[in-house]
Amino acid sequence: MSGPTPTVVKLGGSCLEGLTDAWWDDLAEHGRERPLVLVHGWSKPLKRLHPRYTEPSAVLRDRYGNQSRWTTPEVIDDIKAVSAELGAEVVRRLASRGVSASRLVGSEGLVRAGEGERWWWRDKQLVELDNLVGPITGVDAGLLRHARPGHSVLVTPLARNPAGQEVNTDADRAAAAVAGGAGAAALVLVTDVEHLLVDGEPVRHITAEAAAAFRDRGATGGMRKKLRAAGEALERGVGRVVIGSAPLADLLAGRTGTVVTRS
Repeated sequence: MSGPTPTVVKLGGSCLEGLTDAWWDDLAEHGRERPLVLVHGWSKPLKRLHPRYTEPSAVLRDRYGNQSRWTTPEVIDDIKAVSAELGAEVVRRLASRGVSASRLVGSEGLVRAGEGERWWWRDKQLVELDNLVGPITGVDAGLLRHARPGHSVLVTPLARNPAGQEVNTDADRAAAAVAGGAGAAALVLVTDVEHLLVDGEPVRHITAEAAAAFRDRGATGGMRKKLRAAGEALERGVGRVVIGSAPLADLLAGRTGTVVTRS
């Protein structure tokens, strides 16, 4: 992308409803000054849509121990439905603060995915299942060219696999791929925790190597995925990754949150 370097912000699906007006004011101020690409999650809205999304059977674990939502064509439809509502709300909040925004579904040419894992644990056995998920293999950054100061792009992180199927992807790792493709100086992962905790202590700065080591030995759940995404973003050339729940200006200034860098 030409012009000012964009900032990529991933909005966690579990924390979106709790973001204050002051938080949105701060985001809009940043968006008026430089290009802003937002990538959103959908976990809480999807769980609220139907009780089946809160059941343990809704989540699968592959033979390597990685978790993924069991995704069928019906689940894709539900993800798109809740994402449309969520996206409209994000666009409204920004527009009321003087920043326009356009939505882009990743499967509409932005995000490419590879073949997904086919073997998953079910009832303590590895079985072959059709699961519409896939690892991200590329991003067409040209589709993000509309991001500019005063106009943001909001990405729904779905993708297309080599067979042309629409597939689910991890939103944190999609944000990492988008940040790398867009040449972003920073990726901010907005979540519902203030910072990374290691052995119960808050971490303000950590290298990619140390973050990967902690990810493999002690991180769980959502933080494990965020640390993996942070490493992938840095490998794709992003300058730094910040994880936290504070306003964007505070996270980018290093006043709070956890900053992950190459060294």
